[in-house]
Amino acid sequence: MPVPVVGKPAPAFSLPSSTGKKIALKDLKGRPVVLYFYPKDDTPGCTQEACGFRDAYKRFPDLGAMLLGVSPDSLAKHEKFIKEYSLPFPLLADEDHSVAEKYGVWQEKSLYGRKYMGIARTTFVINSAGKIAKVFEKVKPAGHEGEVLAALEALSENR
Repeated sequence: MPVPVVGKPAPAFSLPSSTGKKIALKDLKGRPVVLYFYPKDDTPGCTQEACGFRDAYKRFPDLGAMLLGVSPDSLAKHEKFIKEYSLPFPLLADEDHSVAEKYGVWQEKSLYGRKYMGIARTTFVINSAGKIAKVFEKVKPAGHEGEVLAALEALSENR
C-alpha cells in the first residue's frame, strides 16, 4: 500500500503494547499522535532515534501528544529495549507487519546486494481528528525528534 498522504484519515490500528494493553488509534482521538516506525530494537540507528525521543520526551505531553514506536519486534524484545535505554513511551509490537503494510512502510530493502522486506524508517504525525498531518519518510535518526516536535508545535498553533 502507498504511504498515507497529509489530510487523509490515518489507517486504524490496534496493537499489543509494552504497557501490557492493546493501543488502538480510535482510543487516542482528540489528541495528536506521533507514530514512528523503525526496523529493529537495539540496533544503532533505532537506538539513536529512540534515545532522541527519550531525551525530548517531556515536550510531547506538554503538546498534548502521544508518542508511539512501532516495529515488528516482540513485546519481550521491546521490554528489554525499554529497560536498557529507559524509554518513557510505549512500543507497539507489529509482529505480522500488518500495520506497517497499512501505512505503506513495509517495503523491499537491500543490504549488500541482498533484497528483503522490512520497515522503512518513517514517522507519521496524526492530528487530534485522526488525520495525517505530517509524514517524515527516509528518516535520519540524528535530530529527528526536533523535526517531529516542530510539526507538533505547528499543529498546536493551528488549533
